[in-house]
Amino acid sequence: MNQFVRLLFEISPLIVFFVCNARYGIFTATGAFMMVTAIAVPGMWLLAKRLPVMPLVSGLFVLGFGGLTLVLQDETFIKLKPTIVNLLFAAILSGGLLGRVTLLKSLFGSVMNLHDQGWRLLTTRWVAFFVVLAILNEVVWRTQTTEFWIQFKLFGIMPLTLAFSIAQLPLINRHMISPDSDSP
Repeated sequence: MNQFVRLLFEISPLIVFFVCNARYGIFTATGAFMMVTAIAVPGMWLLAKRLPVMPLVSGLFVLGFGGLTLVLQDETFIKLKPTIVNLLFAAILSGGLLGRVTLLKSLFGSVMNLHDQGWRLLTTRWVAFFVVLAILNEVVWRTQTTEFWIQFKLFGIMPLTLAFSIAQLPLINRHMISPDSDSP
């Protein structure tokens, strides 16, 4: 799938959440977030012809925690979702490392070819980043207004994630296996 189209599918639910919250409030925004997510994840699957694992897991949590938010009329659940999803990703990647399986390699091995040490380092860094995101989410939603938390999700988390991803390029370049190399 074209990377721009993929990015559009991944961020469109968040943008819809942000816009709907500004106009109608968090509960309407949560319902819209759930609907757009329920369309975006299968849309990614149809276009890519493969299951988008991370968006799927996140989407299931959006539906679950969004449903709790709407049924109980309590915004706490939608605010907890990023914490739980980030900790889940960190735990899954850590579990893979403990079992000597680099799960990032199975997710992104078709995009880039790294030495095993590179995959381990990249995975370790992503584990740490997911934990940091979970902590940041907890600090922000527990100490700031709902409006600030929503702004932080769009204008804080997304740029942080992009910056972190870009910061990994030297590690990726250092551990890249060139196509003409005989390295395993």
